[in-house]
This record gives sequence, C-alpha cells and structure tokens, in this order.
Amino acid sequence: MLALRYLDLVLLAVALPVFIAGDLPMLGYAAAAWIVQRAIQIFTNRKAAAEDDPRKVVAIAAGSMIGRGWLVALTIFAAGLEDNDAGLAAAVLVIVLFTAYFTVSMIMRPFEKPEQTV
Repeated sequence: MLALRYLDLVLLAVALPVFIAGDLPMLGYAAAAWIVQRAIQIFTNRKAAAEDDPRKVVAIAAGSMIGRGWLVALTIFAAGLEDNDAGLAAAVLVIVLFTAYFTVSMIMRPFEKPEQTV
C-alpha cells in the first residue's frame, strides 16, 4: 500500500532514466519542484491535523494547495522560458505525476482511518 500511496514519486524516479535515454532536456525533469511541493503538502497536512479551529484547518489546506500549484506552475514556466522543449517536458511530466497522485488519493480515500476524537 505504501508504494501505491507514493506512486507519483515512484513514477518520478522511473522518469529519470526515460529522460536520460530519450535525450530529453534535464531542465524539464521537474523533480525538485514536485518533491518540494509534496514535502510542503505533508508538512501542512500535519499542521492542519494538529489544529482545533476548522477555519485554520481550511486556511492551511487552501493556502497549501494554491501555493503548491503556483510553485509547480512557475517552475514549468521558468523551464519553458529557458528552453521550449524543457518546458514541454516539465509540463507533461507534471501532468503525469499529478494524474497518478490524484487518482491514487481518490482510490485510497475510503481506506483512510478517520480521526478519532477523545
């Protein structure tokens, strides 16, 4: 189950040899941005889970989603400004990673344990 939960990161690791073998621009390998945004997500989810005020939980979750989206979008944009092929490669990679992440999160949602209140 752990490999399925982190399928996007597994695909990111698999993409590296594909980028190398396919002679794709390494600037398009958006690994740093994807890993950073996933780390921010884990951090903010833990912070939101520790909050008691529902408004703070929503603010943390919404701010995290918007900020992470901008981080990845600006990374793709910057790669595209440097090299059109790198921007395209980064965009395609992020679309694949996001699709895997979103699909797995929707599949795993029913199996997550609800928070227990005391």
